[in-house]
Amino acid sequence: MGNLNHNSESSNMSGLMKTHHCGELRSEDIGKEIILCGWNNKYRDLGGLHFIDIRDKFGLTQLAFDEFKGDFATLKGLSLESVIMAKGTVRARPESALNKKMDTGDIEISVAELTMLSRAEDVPFLPHGKVGATEDLKLKYRYIDLRTEKLQNLLSIRSNAMRVTRETLYSEAFTEIETPVLYKTTPEGARDYIVPSRVHPGKVYALPQSPQTLKQLLMIGNTDKYFQICKCFRDEDLRADRQPEFTQIDIEVSFATQEYFKNLATKLVRNLFKMSDDFEVPTMSYDDAMRDYGSDKPDVRFGLKHHIVTDLFKDSGFSVFESIIGSGMNKTMFVPASVKEFSRKEIDALVEVVKPVGGKGVAWIKVKEDDSISGGISKFVTPEILAELKKSTGANEAGTYFFCADPKQSVVHACADTLRRYFGKTLGLIKAGDYKFLWINDWPLLEYDDEDERFYAVHHPFTMPKIDMMDDFMSGDKEKIKKLKAEAYDLVCNGYELGGGSLRIYQSKVQEEMFKVLGMGSEEVDLKFGFFIEALKYGTPPHAGIAFGLDRVVMLMAQTDNIRDIIAFPKTNAATDLMCSAPSMPDMNQLEELGVELKSKK
Repeated sequence: MGNLNHNSESSNMSGLMKTHHCGELRSEDIGKEIILCGWNNKYRDLGGLHFIDIRDKFGLTQLAFDEFKGDFATLKGLSLESVIMAKGTVRARPESALNKKMDTGDIEISVAELTMLSRAEDVPFLPHGKVGATEDLKLKYRYIDLRTEKLQNLLSIRSNAMRVTRETLYSEAFTEIETPVLYKTTPEGARDYIVPSRVHPGKVYALPQSPQTLKQLLMIGNTDKYFQICKCFRDEDLRADRQPEFTQIDIEVSFATQEYFKNLATKLVRNLFKMSDDFEVPTMSYDDAMRDYGSDKPDVRFGLKHHIVTDLFKDSGFSVFESIIGSGMNKTMFVPASVKEFSRKEIDALVEVVKPVGGKGVAWIKVKEDDSISGGISKFVTPEILAELKKSTGANEAGTYFFCADPKQSVVHACADTLRRYFGKTLGLIKAGDYKFLWINDWPLLEYDDEDERFYAVHHPFTMPKIDMMDDFMSGDKEKIKKLKAEAYDLVCNGYELGGGSLRIYQSKVQEEMFKVLGMGSEEVDLKFGFFIEALKYGTPPHAGIAFGLDRVVMLMAQTDNIRDIIAFPKTNAATDLMCSAPSMPDMNQLEELGVELKSKK
């Protein structure tokens, strides 16, 4: 985690109540008349010698009162977290009182005047207390938790990331443009947050899931290079790396290729993460990522690749594996004994690892140096099968093979991915502070739902099909369309998707065909996207874009795995704000004025 700059110079701008911050003064400042403002972090009465540690976001400074001429009753009545102002002189601490653990530990302030600016009542918890508060309590009193050095460091990292982003894009001649927050609902894969209109009863605005159509309209409008750091809103299930409102670095460029965006994103990442000048991001196809890692956002900081061994067990006699051949999948991964010797208890517990993603269990065998096998499904593994396993995985040492099998290939990928990530963490295979960036290319354009008997967009309905597959797309042949790839690219890092982009459809006929393939009738298209389809008819340049999740980027920069850490006022996993009790019941007069009636969900 980055640290606040405790040694920054004082502001040259006059008008502040203080002359320095509380982490700034050093031995070279001895003799200076100064004023400090901050919180009472600690008060000590050592037999008539009085000391206060005054704290602000930059650090601590010790205040000494042996020359104080004021009322000492003020000190004794001073509560923790009260806001104070101290005027005095910087002096050296006695040799016996030096504190090497403090940046300001060589000096102290001989206080001449002390003013209580704001007296604090007993706080629910101390931001620098030894006893930690619960997560819910810290969210309820977020403004107190924000006083901690940790959260102030994280907010500074976020602020710096936004500054670097802007500087990088301005250096490439981008124009920063704000787009509306009150807009039209344009389905992009999640539920919209809607805002009823008072002026137009019965109608609503939608908060944008992203400025997708708007930034494309900017390209039609000759903007050439656009970006903004914008708020987006999606009413979807939450998790540790997702919030209902999030911040996006949104970028769109006319006449751009995939190569341009990869070069631009590489420059941005290089600047944000302070990579070397020769930093490059390798590319992996979507199909290879799913085959080797079971994920479209693989964490490639460690090995344990997956290997598909479905057909290997067709004559094994193991009905579980044989029954899935033809439609399902069987994957294996090998953990060398030099990395971990698993106990039976540890192996049995793996079912709980894969259960949340639909797994019913994890099969396994142990192999010794002499190729003898034991445990798990070893009675179904012939010497021939073992030889093929070793050939497939390249494993020529003792260790354990783990298997994930299921009639649904998606479940197998998810189980094998989850198991691999679990091993990566629990076996210590991940190096702290390591970043492994990766482009994922050649995404499927659409996915077909057998139950609904229709196609859904993998990214969004404005993504261009692979140029060399355009004839198949326009053919209307369902089987051909199922195989289509997209001109799409995602940037991933350490198992997280940081950004996704694509070349956009810029011809009205192709866009109309996309809506048709997605099962949208002409009336629905006209209602939701009529303005956009019309705009495409008036001369649209080829264009492309990408959007980065700023929250996830900063989360990685800060080396935390909880996205709430890097947001000033976050929501819980239930999309609630414990601090202000949001969402809350509206005033009935508001609802009546809007013509809105709330119904409880049955």
